[in-house]
Amino acid sequence: MKLTRRYRFSASHRLYSDSLSEAENRATFGKCANPYGHGHDYALDVSVRGPLEERTGRIVDLELLDTLVRREIVEPMEHSNLNVDIAEFQQPGGMVPTSENLAVVVRQRLYDSWPRYFGESAFSSVTLEKVRIEETRRNIFEITDTQ
Repeated sequence: MKLTRRYRFSASHRLYSDSLSEAENRATFGKCANPYGHGHDYALDVSVRGPLEERTGRIVDLELLDTLVRREIVEPMEHSNLNVDIAEFQQPGGMVPTSENLAVVVRQRLYDSWPRYFGESAFSSVTLEKVRIEETRRNIFEITDTQ
């Protein structure tokens, strides 16, 4: 069975790479390379898969899942400047904070933290299946456990 839970956070970013010149950044990222950045109200869907736990009739402890996502994703990213506040995006050498890369970072953070939250629980067989980030109504990015 699969369950998807939605979370929201607001953050700003500037699409910019230190490995490109200012002109190349503008040509590549357009208005999103604005030196002052811009923000989004992100919707984050986290999908998990697992068997029904017989005693509770659920596949996951929602409070445990919410705690994991809140601590590892929402709290650090809420009202942040992704370029400055999130280690994976800090330049030099960090990833460009595209929503594609944001999905990669979210998935990796959840994978890395998963055993601390679910390793010894009755829901230890639940797995992360997909992360979906909606940046705008027109820009939606998904990454699954097979990617």
